[in-house]
Amino acid sequence: MRFVSSRGAGAGTGFSAAILDGLAADGGLYVPEHWPQRHVQDFAGADHLPVVGACLLAPFAAGDVLAPQLRDIVTEAFSFPAPRVGLTDDDRLSVLELFHGPTAAFKDFGARFLAACFARLQPPQAAPLTILVATSGDTGGAVAAAFHRRPGIRVVVLFPQGRVSPTQERQLTCWGENVISLAVRGTFDDCQRLVKEAFLDEGLRQGMRLSSANSINLGRLLPQSVYYAATSLAVFHKYGEPASFVVPSGNLGNVVACLWARRMGLPIERVVLAHNLNRAVPDYLASGEWQPRPSIATLASAMDVGNPSNMERLRSLYPQLAELRHAVSADWVTDDQIRARIVEGYERFGQIWCPHTATAAEVYARLPAQERAARRWVLVSTAHPAKFAEIVEPLIGRAVPVPESLAALFARPTKCEEIDAQLAALRGVLEKRS
Repeated sequence: MRFVSSRGAGAGTGFSAAILDGLAADGGLYVPEHWPQRHVQDFAGADHLPVVGACLLAPFAAGDVLAPQLRDIVTEAFSFPAPRVGLTDDDRLSVLELFHGPTAAFKDFGARFLAACFARLQPPQAAPLTILVATSGDTGGAVAAAFHRRPGIRVVVLFPQGRVSPTQERQLTCWGENVISLAVRGTFDDCQRLVKEAFLDEGLRQGMRLSSANSINLGRLLPQSVYYAATSLAVFHKYGEPASFVVPSGNLGNVVACLWARRMGLPIERVVLAHNLNRAVPDYLASGEWQPRPSIATLASAMDVGNPSNMERLRSLYPQLAELRHAVSADWVTDDQIRARIVEGYERFGQIWCPHTATAAEVYARLPAQERAARRWVLVSTAHPAKFAEIVEPLIGRAVPVPESLAALFARPTKCEEIDAQLAALRGVLEKRS
């Protein structure tokens, strides 16, 4: 399998090289050169995430140095569950809980897969590898946890100062050692821009080995297809029907992973994108004009993205607007609607939802009644509500239980450095700490 740039320039590269490079030479994102087709029968007996993952991802690693180690990699990465919890008696509405990993967010799946790959690709005597990661909340904590104390690797986390929840900020700044946390005076889009500029800076690339751990990295995004594959297979085996997903969407990595699983032949029907006030994608589908814009701070902070990187992959998958409109739909919600849906989810289902999950629930509730009744809908729950306790608890009138993994982080000291949203400031930190 070869991987090519979403911008169409240059020759293809292999699985390991695409993961190590992070970004294609022309600034585009790596996408598969062709799509292997998988069938339900290919997954016979695959009833656990690692088994599904090994089967689903095998064609992408075929012929690569990591291919013989793929089963060990997915076993290491997917060591926690992704349960689907029914919300209605007929099971036509359920929620996919992706927050049972070490940092209580869906990013744990891809971050741990990527760390397992990097650990096997790092030669013992090689120069240290610097991994840059921009985060709007959950990514940085997941990557920091996955790479903490990994020999020969340092992680530099960039997050928008004052634009993540207090719990998320603690997760981003409590590591130390080989993890450097940078509070950027700007937005997530500024953080993302800095990472891309660093990759394209010849001086930095010559002076150090750089890679990324955002969903711009193929090794972060491909494994996220695994929980969509596993969930759709479970629904199909139980009911003989495909699953339809409502996906909280910001930088679009999670929904692209779902669409990749569908492109490979998994039994997935409708895919609906749920956005907050950062509505560039819903507006594009409505108007046909792509107009990225500065991000807006909302309660669903991990989705505060005004210029999502993975739009390149989305448009690579569906080059024509008509194709994209046929493949997905999208809607957006306000903070007040998120608050109301958190309350409704607790009162109606006994569920405690983070703002991102509530965004998906609100978008689902707006679908026509006939549409809701006709399919098996799965709301994608991307983060544990304890990460947003200051938002959720006043709304439901009770304390949110804190997972042990988060409680352990609260006891750690924090450390971070503030920088301006300029490449020179990032370069200074990287060169000083090299």
